[in-house]
Amino acid sequence: MMEVAGPWTEVFGRSEKSEGGGTLLQSSTLTLAPLLDDPPSIRRSQPILISSNRRKTVNSFSSSVPSIPNPFPELCSPSKSPVLVGSLPPVSSDKHLIKVYGEDNHSRSVWVSPGATAREVCHMLVQTAHCSDQENWALLELHPPLGLERCLEDHEVVLEVQATWSLKGDTRFVFCKNYAKYEFFRKPVLFFPETMISDSADVNKGMTSSELIQNLLRSGTCPEIQGFLHVKEPSRKAWKKVYFFLRRSGLYCSTKGSSKEPRHLQYVADLEDLNVCTVVNSRKLYGAPADFTFCIKPCRNPVRVQDLKILCAENEQIRTCWTSAFRLFKYGKQLQCNYQLSKSAAQSVEGRNLTENKSNSEDSLVAMDFSGKAGGRVIQNPTEAQNAEREEGQAWRRREALRCSLPNLNSAARPSSIHRTQPWFHGGISRKETQRLIEKQGLVDGMFLVRDSQQHAQCFVLSLCYQLKTKHYLVIPFEDSGRKSFTMDDGLTLFIDLLQLVEFHQINKGILPVCLKHPCVCVAL
Repeated sequence: MMEVAGPWTEVFGRSEKSEGGGTLLQSSTLTLAPLLDDPPSIRRSQPILISSNRRKTVNSFSSSVPSIPNPFPELCSPSKSPVLVGSLPPVSSDKHLIKVYGEDNHSRSVWVSPGATAREVCHMLVQTAHCSDQENWALLELHPPLGLERCLEDHEVVLEVQATWSLKGDTRFVFCKNYAKYEFFRKPVLFFPETMISDSADVNKGMTSSELIQNLLRSGTCPEIQGFLHVKEPSRKAWKKVYFFLRRSGLYCSTKGSSKEPRHLQYVADLEDLNVCTVVNSRKLYGAPADFTFCIKPCRNPVRVQDLKILCAENEQIRTCWTSAFRLFKYGKQLQCNYQLSKSAAQSVEGRNLTENKSNSEDSLVAMDFSGKAGGRVIQNPTEAQNAEREEGQAWRRREALRCSLPNLNSAARPSSIHRTQPWFHGGISRKETQRLIEKQGLVDGMFLVRDSQQHAQCFVLSLCYQLKTKHYLVIPFEDSGRKSFTMDDGLTLFIDLLQLVEFHQINKGILPVCLKHPCVCVAL
């Protein structure tokens, strides 16, 4: 047997018989020559450089083939997908995600910067929810278990407010309307009765409401708010009537009637370290003697029941005076700057809309006169154009009055259920829910809504806010000669539907104390 060195070695053996009968072992060996001289070394895959000529060839080939649309673009390009845009974080890492609820209890997540104010977040939500107007929106801080709610000031940083919340609580932000945020600047006499205003130095006792705000925002003497309030005693359900004083230095109460002597004054709280909140459903939660309840709470710590100072006023005007005074004493000039900013923004938006409407009207419409036999002519004289517009409006009113006077002809042209598509119609909500909704969006003159009457079948109720009170007017269906109408004054003034009734009272007061101005709407995010 032979063995040949090499990469492969095979040995073949065979046996043959010898002449002597023995066995002769002969072997032959076949050696396979190696295909490679040396064993191959292990080589890793390396990137292959594509030459420019080859790249041009591929591009020319791909351009000649028709492109096939991608049936699932959201899986390949999230930046162009409407499904995944909201769930992806922004490019910058300093953004934070907050959740904001609408009045329908549906929420929307919004990415905000660390220094984003409540005004900036409201403007973002206005664009997201496609709201018609840009102003009078607010961000509420809601504590449902405690029944507390507070409207954030425009300059407050949203993330700083959220950092004070308890992780186990159900505190949330709610986006809604608020027309009364700066109403005390417009009508100070209504919000600050002179009987509740005095001077801390007893110098000017005859100070008016306008002087209150002016002196408060200046660096002069500080007036004070005074009056009786019911206060809930700690760890008890009992309430006690106490005389309170609100000054620049803080909130005080008198231990002896309404005495202002220093030995009778007791320090209650510092304005810098607290926020004022409105209490909802206070009779059930805290056994309050009236519904006009508010409280002061620390603004830097999580809310606890033992830290709340719950107060109750006798009517809405007194409660509004106290809560507005708390805001003015705490923020002062900053609150006036917020008001001026919101007013200038509203004027700029209104001016821009008027300019756009005027430019569109001038570009697309001209005044025409079709009274002649030769056809229409363009009216060049502005005075003549205004007279023609006035005559056309009067003719339209005559045609509308004639159409409404015809029996059974207006139902097809204008259905009686057209009011259900209007934002001011709220269906079958109760009287208490109506007052709560109007109160939440601001007790300003002219805020209104229309709802179904719960006591009278086929009737409606017009709820209107006037002088910090909600008034309710019954709208009765009236039928004459087969024509159905609606009235609020026993048939003296008839309207073909609720839409015409609202449009009329937006221009004319009629039997109402004020014209309809602000529709109370519910926002869905």
